[in-house]
Amino acid sequence: MDFIFIEELRLETLIGVYDWERHRRQTIQLDLEIGLRDLTAAGSDDVADTVDYGKVCERLRGLAADSHFALIETLAEAVAAIVLSEFHAAWVKVRVTKLGLMRDVRRVGIVIQRGRQPG
Repeated sequence: MDFIFIEELRLETLIGVYDWERHRRQTIQLDLEIGLRDLTAAGSDDVADTVDYGKVCERLRGLAADSHFALIETLAEAVAAIVLSEFHAAWVKVRVTKLGLMRDVRRVGIVIQRGRQPG
């Protein structure tokens, strides 16, 4: 399987369970690995035959701007569902990181994998 990756996509969103988190946008970082269903794009050289990472980023920016999630787990599931259903990926690995949330902790986050990865 071939993979497209997106690293360090930074988005501003409302996320968290604490009162202050419901009113102040935070920067989150998304890292994605997206498994392609086939290798058609390599032969056709046509973006229509692959996952358009520009459109993925645009869609995820919209999700972050329009949504509020209490948990990063829920956000990760939403991202995975979008990539699998809207972009027809075979498999996706999503890493959601909250940056600078806690004193003396650089990052907190979650990594999930969804779909079918051959092997």
